[in-house]
Amino acid sequence: MTAPETIAERMAKDVIEQPVRHEVTRDLWTDDFNVNIGPQHPSTHGVLRLVVTLDGEVVKKVQPYCGYLHRSIEKISENRTLLQLVCFSDRVDYVAAMNANLAVCLAGEKIAGIEVPERGQYIRVIMAELNRIASHLLWFGDFGLNLGAGTPFFYAFREREQVINLFEEVCGNRLTYNYIRPGGVAFDLPEKWVERCQSFLDYFLTKLPEYHRLVTNNPIFQVRTRGIGVVTREEALNWGLSGPSLRGSGVDFDVRRDDPYEVYANLKFRVPLGTRGDTFERYLCRMMEMESSVDIIRQCLEKLPGAQGGHAKKVSMLARIPANREVLVRTEAPRGEMSVYMCSGTGGPKPWRVKYRTASFANLAALDQLSRGYKIADLMAIFGSLDVVIPEIDR
Repeated sequence: MTAPETIAERMAKDVIEQPVRHEVTRDLWTDDFNVNIGPQHPSTHGVLRLVVTLDGEVVKKVQPYCGYLHRSIEKISENRTLLQLVCFSDRVDYVAAMNANLAVCLAGEKIAGIEVPERGQYIRVIMAELNRIASHLLWFGDFGLNLGAGTPFFYAFREREQVINLFEEVCGNRLTYNYIRPGGVAFDLPEKWVERCQSFLDYFLTKLPEYHRLVTNNPIFQVRTRGIGVVTREEALNWGLSGPSLRGSGVDFDVRRDDPYEVYANLKFRVPLGTRGDTFERYLCRMMEMESSVDIIRQCLEKLPGAQGGHAKKVSMLARIPANREVLVRTEAPRGEMSVYMCSGTGGPKPWRVKYRTASFANLAALDQLSRGYKIADLMAIFGSLDVVIPEIDR
């Protein structure tokens, strides 16, 4: 039995096929020249500098320069207890702070042998998927701005604001949450929160067709994205891409399904896949992922255990980590795989080593190869389709 079509698939049926663009050849010899893009914040999703070598308008090379935002989060975390270091994970990916909280808490719980109540696990998954929707909505709006379209940004933030309101209800914060803690979550769900969350999901699905009518089926958008920035399946694997940037090339891998954590093994959901690996396919994968997240949240709300089981296990501020232990935890964040390595060393309340593996670093590394031979205007479309967040790189 085949899976039902998603909204994105139905709206994208009549897309216009565009030929792949090739490098422009010239009869006249010209000098190459370098252009700096960034590190002004609005141009590059953060303080990133791209040194672009151009032949006319054709991109010959892209050299990313990182380090303008480096904050030593990993080293600081090695001088904090398991409870203290969680707030620093918010700054690893401020666009999807719940997902970053979850990754580092899973590592801390695994190395310290802490068990999380089932209700706490379901609440964590709900928050992670809501944050995935909020992250993709921000990306959708920014992606439109990259291509010169301002309207999608206002559409996306109209719905994103409702997700942020739900987060504010549970933890009081709107950007960096520090809500998921070792042992569970900081607070149980407020009264009537489940009903308000269900209402948002119903409302959100009525708005997705607006996004597709506005952007997906727009012929200008299709010309700007189809056949642009193609990465093959083999290239995606060799570069270590993950998340929608990997699945857009047809690689059927999702950590939530293939190496499940929390209660994902109890849930059934569809993993969207592309085929051509171009900018349009990466866009479409994220649009379909938002529908998949809605389905996951609904299942979690339906299966959510009663409050009698508790939302968290009490963990001491000075909880000790046994000596000579090391763990690696993998999660599926909005941009791709976020892994946390933690080593206890001689033991004690603080980990000896903390290391994050984030998707943005590997995805950004492929930008040079993806952009060569395309126009400078295509560069921003390709870069936007990778959904890079700079704090994930400068940790």
